[in-house]
Amino acid sequence: MDTSAQDRKYAQAPFVEPMPYGYIYLGWRIEPPARVPFVRASRPRAETVEHCRDLVGELENLTEVVATTVYEAVFLPPVAGSPRFDVMVLIQTTDPESIPAVEATEAYRQLDADFAMPARNIRRIGDVDAPPRSGPFLFNHFTAQDSQAAVRTFENIAGWFTFKAQARDSALLQPIGESRYVFVNHVRLPCGPLRFLLRFAKPSFRKYVAAVLNANQIANAPVFCKPV
Repeated sequence: MDTSAQDRKYAQAPFVEPMPYGYIYLGWRIEPPARVPFVRASRPRAETVEHCRDLVGELENLTEVVATTVYEAVFLPPVAGSPRFDVMVLIQTTDPESIPAVEATEAYRQLDADFAMPARNIRRIGDVDAPPRSGPFLFNHFTAQDSQAAVRTFENIAGWFTFKAQARDSALLQPIGESRYVFVNHVRLPCGPLRFLLRFAKPSFRKYVAAVLNANQIANAPVFCKPV
């Protein structure tokens, strides 16, 4: 049952106009941690990061590409359904219609990602792309049976994340075409992963946010990362 219409308890998040860009979100599972959430240094991962940086550098020469960023995971919470990506790339294109032209290039094909999601930005808070770009980030992967109800639920609970967790810069990416996720939220964090997760110990998270997500059968799987 869609309960999203009754779910808003906190002030609505300060949404601003979504970005007009297209996005291609890519993920690789190179050497994700097996038992602990902390991501340790890895030679194969470092080589993959360098490979990705070389190829996205070529993509940035295309007129259809606005920007590219390579991310390396730093913390993978052991939650059910985690994608367990330890390397990610986000490609911004001039608009969603430009995505196929990028996907058709040899440099893109050579990226050979384990996961690819063409997307558009449907909700935005603040500016996740504003400098500096060195701080911690989060890709939060959401699954649900009803994508439209999931978006409404996100709108209702986003105020908690903005005002209680202090996550004031985020871009909600909705897949174009089929995807295992109804959306992926790209978030600039106000602090490191552990300090950020401590904010989820607030009683209001369990009583409100977690309860609303459970009632609407929405699951999420976060990947904490840094640009490299």
